[in-house]
Amino acid sequence: MKKLFLTLFAIIFSCPILHAQKFDGLALTPPMGWNSWNKFACDVNEALLRETADAMAVNGMKDAGYQYIVIDDCWHGQRDSLGFIHPDPKKFPSGMKALADYIHSKGLKFGIYSCAGAQTCAGYPGGRGHEYQDAITYAQWGVDYLKYDWCNTDGLSAAGSYTTMRDALHAAGRPVVFSLCEWGNNEPWKWAPAVGHLWRTTGDISACFDCEATHGTWSSWGVMKIVEKHPDLRIYAGPGHWNDPDMLEVGNGMSFNEDRSHFSLWCMLAAPLISGNDLRAMNPETKEILTNTEVIGIDQDSLGVQGYRFDSKDSVEVWVKPLVKGDWAVAFLNRSTQKRSVDFDWSKNIVTDDFSKRTLNTNETKYTVRNLWTKKNIGTTKKNVSAELGAHEIFMLRLIKQ
Repeated sequence: MKKLFLTLFAIIFSCPILHAQKFDGLALTPPMGWNSWNKFACDVNEALLRETADAMAVNGMKDAGYQYIVIDDCWHGQRDSLGFIHPDPKKFPSGMKALADYIHSKGLKFGIYSCAGAQTCAGYPGGRGHEYQDAITYAQWGVDYLKYDWCNTDGLSAAGSYTTMRDALHAAGRPVVFSLCEWGNNEPWKWAPAVGHLWRTTGDISACFDCEATHGTWSSWGVMKIVEKHPDLRIYAGPGHWNDPDMLEVGNGMSFNEDRSHFSLWCMLAAPLISGNDLRAMNPETKEILTNTEVIGIDQDSLGVQGYRFDSKDSVEVWVKPLVKGDWAVAFLNRSTQKRSVDFDWSKNIVTDDFSKRTLNTNETKYTVRNLWTKKNIGTTKKNVSAELGAHEIFMLRLIKQ
């Protein structure tokens, strides 16, 4: 502890000569991983994290690009007499350093949770006033990712509080992906690109397709309610700074069509792919969705441009996303609970994206059309694309420039 105290002392008093910033070169594509909250809430412990890391390492998720194992709220014990935080000794008897080492041994990365307020959302010790202590502690433990919440923050400036934590992480010296869980209340997209690597755009997600789940003084939101919250934020996203519509609910109770549409939309939105299900007990359908590398490839496309809704008619939405090498992703989403038909004439639908300076004009350029869920080529853009979509089903394509 004396060593930690002396290190903290040195960091604080050297800060005036440091050029604090977020760590560059991280999250150049949207982060991929797993977080404990959606499935387990406060029912977390060392065994769960180790078993989840074991599962991710062998079930195809690591091979598909998932990296981070993130423990959310409720891991905290108490602060000691010097103010340093410790994990709950009953839940994490081996300590966080040992847990991080175990996760790293699987070729994965370790993430942790805290909050800008004096208490976390679940009432555990928050980071307010302890930012530099916590940052050096996380560095000592081997933390690679920090989710920082916004509960119990009355009177605080969001930009100021998150900037303080950014500076503390930078001063501690260990590169950390910084996830701002500020819920979009203070328009983080306008100031967060210089502070963190991703920022929440809305309140919490709920495992339903198009609903609002009320919790007394606040609500959580279904997939489509989240999508509708802030439709015009794509200009703020890009490599190293991403809009975050919250974690995935795939495998947590929606229908197969809804899970697949949810996952597809997050990929079209260039959203972080942070799964929130029990990785130790996935059924084949959930695994198929979460590990489809061709769909993931749309999310992880290095151009780093967020997709958008191009058209909507009779409950069928058309989403488009420009990709590297002149390719495009196109998705047809049926928002209705009834079946819908798609008959889309590429030649009559020219897409001009002023933000990316890209144009999809099949009258000038020919594309091979690939169905990303069946992983089969289905022709070219010289003919219409047709499909029958069930309730809340999505039809997702990659147009490959010839």
